[in-house]
Amino acid sequence: MSSDQLTRRGLLRGSACLAAAAPALSVTPGAAAAPSRTRGGQAMMPVELTINGREVHLQLDSRTTLLDALREHLHLTGTKKGCDHGQCGACTVIVEGRRINSCLTLAVMHDGETVTTIEGLGTPEALHPMQKAFIVHDGYQCGYCTPGQICSAVAVLDEIAAGVPSHATTDLEAVALSDAELRERMSGNICRCAAYPNIIAAMRDVAGEAKA
Repeated sequence: MSSDQLTRRGLLRGSACLAAAAPALSVTPGAAAAPSRTRGGQAMMPVELTINGREVHLQLDSRTTLLDALREHLHLTGTKKGCDHGQCGACTVIVEGRRINSCLTLAVMHDGETVTTIEGLGTPEALHPMQKAFIVHDGYQCGYCTPGQICSAVAVLDEIAAGVPSHATTDLEAVALSDAELRERMSGNICRCAAYPNIIAAMRDVAGEAKA
């Protein structure tokens, strides 16, 4: 049949013949992805985290922030939701040894990682040294930002001890603790009650250095 004689019926008939002649694709048992659990029509994903030394297994909407996973799913309400835009630092937690704003990251991004919240730093019976110092130096007033301030302060001292520089570091070979370093590193944690001098004093206390 020439191209001038090609008809729609002939084209369909030829396509059917080719499809019948083609070998069937083999499917390995179990190769197909298992359907995700759904809740309210949204796909749920399994997330495993180690929170304050305890392993937790969650089924979360992939859009769930780490902050909401902590507060709404694990009921760890010490971590505060302030601006929800990463601008106030009230939601600061420590993930794999580094401080982050938990409102700006998704829980599924930290699958298998270790998270420490204010509840994991200390208890009323056995306070963390930074928690004690905040009490001694009155490093808080309303207390809303305090969990994030304390988590950030703990991580800041670890950063300085590890020699991690900041924008305020003058000697990259020898990162030294100073008020300028502490203020720069804590600048992402807002205290609307303005307890900043007392927070610096608390951090210096824990670092074992009094202001000269």
